[in-house]
Amino acid sequence: MTAPSPAPVASRGGHWIENWDPEDETFWNETGEKIARRNLFFSVLSEHIGFSIWTLWSVMVLFMGPEYGLTPADKFVIVSMATLVGAVVRVPYTFAVAIFGGRMWTVISASLLLAPTVAAFVVMEPGTSFGTFLVCAMLAGVGGGNFASSMTNINAFFPLRKKGWALGLNAGGGNIGVPVVQLVGLAVIGAGGGPRLLLGIYIPFIVLAATLAWLKMDSISSVRNDTGAAKDAARDPHTWIMSFLYIGTFGSFIGYSFAFGLVLQTQFGRTPLQAAYVTFIGPLLGSLIRPVGGALADRFGGAKITLWNYVAMAAATAVVVVASMQKSLPLFTTAFIALFVLSGLGNGSTFKMIPGIFHAKALAKGLEGEEAAAYGRRLSGASMGLIGAVGALGGLGINLAFRQSFLTVGSGTGAFVAFLAFYGACFLVTWAVYLRRPAAAETHATSTTEAKPQLSYAEV
Repeated sequence: MTAPSPAPVASRGGHWIENWDPEDETFWNETGEKIARRNLFFSVLSEHIGFSIWTLWSVMVLFMGPEYGLTPADKFVIVSMATLVGAVVRVPYTFAVAIFGGRMWTVISASLLLAPTVAAFVVMEPGTSFGTFLVCAMLAGVGGGNFASSMTNINAFFPLRKKGWALGLNAGGGNIGVPVVQLVGLAVIGAGGGPRLLLGIYIPFIVLAATLAWLKMDSISSVRNDTGAAKDAARDPHTWIMSFLYIGTFGSFIGYSFAFGLVLQTQFGRTPLQAAYVTFIGPLLGSLIRPVGGALADRFGGAKITLWNYVAMAAATAVVVVASMQKSLPLFTTAFIALFVLSGLGNGSTFKMIPGIFHAKALAKGLEGEEAAAYGRRLSGASMGLIGAVGALGGLGINLAFRQSFLTVGSGTGAFVAFLAFYGACFLVTWAVYLRRPAAAETHATSTTEAKPQLSYAEV
């Protein structure tokens, strides 16, 4: 095997890296880490604004008073459409990195954020039809795709031993776009401004993110769309198991981010300003703690952190149910914010599990060293888009569950009971698949080699 070059060889305008081997410690220490961190920073910036635009309508609905003629159920449908599109576009966004290159696709995906922002700026006024608001919310869904392409891109830059930290920081920095747009909305509402002021603030930042990506980012030429890997990932049961678990963590985070303000307004009669004072806290804390979840997973194992995180999420949800039934706003708000924190922690630990699972499968197949690392990168990269898309659909389910709960019982209590049951199911799946026993099914023997030792996914 040819040794990697001591430094990447750039061509095609100076932003394409031809040789990239982050698993080689000499290469990483001398050259790779600096380049990877630079790309991580500007990827986070673009993804951050993407999350803000994706969740823009969680703030816009706070501006939409009785003069807009919309019921609470209508508003839940509007935010649900943004969630739905954001989940669906994650799949093509994952493949776009290899087609366009990480740098160019970051420029394109950032520029696309102008479409929903300008469209909302034009139509945001009383008298606009419900259907028009739905279309604008669907356009905002493109911001949700930035997560998938950013994670796929950054996954290629970092070695396995750093992926938990890097992916957690990348995702956490992006997730912070949710509380930031809510904080900006709070400032606008508090200053007596209208929704167009909020939108006008974001337009120049979108242009800035696209420009900096063009100037500062790179593309790794070895990143390819491996249709075989995509098919293998889609056939692998672990892709769908992790998708299920990611519904419980990221689906909760994004679903609650969209719904928190509406629940406070609808169930507790909070004014837009009163709701805005609180809604940003949960997403902010949940975003900040996501890298901690990744770091804890690096140290103790993602499966163990994920398992006990679901126990804590179930406990917090039970408190929310009690607070909802007793109509205790302080207890409800405190427990709901705790749910945000735990969902963020679980986001980091579950995403760390993905490369570890596929690396463990490579070792079970008898692969070693760089060959095993390459196999793990190949399948984990292919699976991330699917897992991210399915996980985001959990946000759609949460908002639809809230809509139905308010229509049926007049509060969110019924929805929270359903979420409690779901977290219990996530706990059981995590324990049964990744912690109950060694993954004997992944142990293979051939006629030419002796059986490999059993591997436990408790280490992922």
